[in-house]
Amino acid sequence: MASLLELTDNSFDAQVLKSDILVIADFWAEWCIPCQALDPVLEEIANRYPGQVKTVKVNIDECPAATSNYEVLNLPTLILFHNGVVVERMDGDQAKSTLKDRVNFYLHEFAR
Repeated sequence: MASLLELTDNSFDAQVLKSDILVIADFWAEWCIPCQALDPVLEEIANRYPGQVKTVKVNIDECPAATSNYEVLNLPTLILFHNGVVVERMDGDQAKSTLKDRVNFYLHEFAR
């Protein structure tokens, strides 16, 4: 069973920018209730696409550099990366179906 990898500013580049698979970076905070509600959806995606999608958590209170670099102002913020490049950004609470649709879209796009 895949788990959500918690990052630090020091591990962000290696885990996200240097990854060769689709990465969903969840910018969150402990005090953010919608952020906590998103965890099961991200776990489900990680378990459904092992080796194809990496799901990581970036606590904005503990990772100020990454938070600033990506101008995260709303929570939760999901940023999808492929080969170190931002391919999509989703600010605010997201429906499970929307997130799954976007992941499927990018997996199909990058498989070409």
